[in-house]
Amino acid sequence: MTALRTLAMATTVDQITALLLDLDSPVWIVRTGDQVGATADDTVAARAQVLAAVGPLPPERLGDSAFRAEHGVKAAYAAGAMANGIAAPELVTAMARAGYLAAYGAAGVAPGTVDAALAGLAAELGGQPFACNLIHSPSEPALERAIVDACLRHGVRCVEASAFMDLTAEVVRYRAAGLTVDRHGGIERGHRVIAKVSRVEVADLFLRPAPVRLLRELVSAGAITAEQARLAEQVPMADDITAEADSGGHTDRRPLTVLLPELIAARDRTTGAQRVRVGAAGGIGTPDAVAAAFGLGAAYVVTGSVNQAAREAAQCAATKSLLAKAEFADCAMSPSSDMFELGVQVQVLRRGTMFAARAQRLYDTYRAYDGLDALPAPLRAELERTLFRRPLDEVWGDCVRYFTERDPAQLAGAEQDPKAKMALVFRWYLGLSSGWSIRGEADRVADYQIWCGPAMGAFNTWAAGTHLAAPENRAVAEIAGQLMYGAAYLTRVAQLRTAGVRLPAACARYVPRPMADR
Repeated sequence: MTALRTLAMATTVDQITALLLDLDSPVWIVRTGDQVGATADDTVAARAQVLAAVGPLPPERLGDSAFRAEHGVKAAYAAGAMANGIAAPELVTAMARAGYLAAYGAAGVAPGTVDAALAGLAAELGGQPFACNLIHSPSEPALERAIVDACLRHGVRCVEASAFMDLTAEVVRYRAAGLTVDRHGGIERGHRVIAKVSRVEVADLFLRPAPVRLLRELVSAGAITAEQARLAEQVPMADDITAEADSGGHTDRRPLTVLLPELIAARDRTTGAQRVRVGAAGGIGTPDAVAAAFGLGAAYVVTGSVNQAAREAAQCAATKSLLAKAEFADCAMSPSSDMFELGVQVQVLRRGTMFAARAQRLYDTYRAYDGLDALPAPLRAELERTLFRRPLDEVWGDCVRYFTERDPAQLAGAEQDPKAKMALVFRWYLGLSSGWSIRGEADRVADYQIWCGPAMGAFNTWAAGTHLAAPENRAVAEIAGQLMYGAAYLTRVAQLRTAGVRLPAACARYVPRPMADR
């Protein structure tokens, strides 16, 4: 940069790009005589005709400073939870140590494993911030309770609440249990809630205080104190609302350009919710997307799919290879295992696996028949041969052992309702398929359930030909740094364009380069 500062003006594409990449310094577009160029030297700018200028914009300035301050992180960027522990403790630790927020992927993980993971993170990170996913589990409420218990036990100060369709006693319990009065008489929010939503009506639940009915039930049960309930009536349920657009896993595939402004408007018209920040998730896989989200008014951004191929993610090498080859159209919607009976879908990778088609067939079969005994013999035999690879009676035995430990209430309902029993058996396949992908079971590649959104393909296109093309080079903290750095650069380019500056097309791209080269 010193050599560039000795130039009167930068006039070539490489020189102008280098100036704009120095995010800590201002850049002036100036005219001297009949020549137009760029300079970072204020003395040169003072002697020339200034046509436009951009100030310093380090990545840490993007987004809402309150997000950084209240979560104790350096940037308005978070790595969202990826279920089944794919957002592993190693990933959360790497992000925390680099100054970013990340959520452990507790959804679908056995309560004992969640407890051990949170204990390890609390011990490893001390006071460094991290979050834990709290997924709405309407068919297994005991799981929500177990996750909240573990978060309270290990002092987890933030949860990412996802897939909620209504508030539950458990998410309210977590929020209320962290409320105290500070020395100035204000309400201290010791437990932060980031609600990931894709509908305004769901966002509205988190923009308002907890329902009095639930608070009274919790007080009666001794789960919270009367004082905590009183305080909970005065603060919104969430500190942050994440607009989840077209993402991997649970998604309504909303366009971010529609959803984010809708949620910001909902926040602005809700009394008492002005402190609630609204961030963006879904489709965030390139610097352009990050810059666009901040340009729309996002307080912060959340990435998901792109982190699945990172070194620290709990996915096998074969799955990471599939993800690194994905294009933006290589995704499909598929029945969800945790909300199978409700017809809820998740977005998965289609290229390289047959899971989406096979899972849809199971759901169609569930809708068409009243129970396992009602299945036509040829259909049952085919399912046992291709998907389950064992008799359905044996699969049911596995279900009994699994739910006896996890949620016995599921078995009681299934014994009375053949259709409920069939749902549990079919969920066996849906539930195990993501585990086959995580563990890399070679004979089950066709059945891998890989949650993935189009951001993965966009990331791969952007990273092609660079060191980030290979999964083994994708460190989750570097992904964060590259996306935020590139977004800041592109924001400065956009500011100059808005001022009427016609930059060379090559200046409008940010190509990832090793961090040491910046």
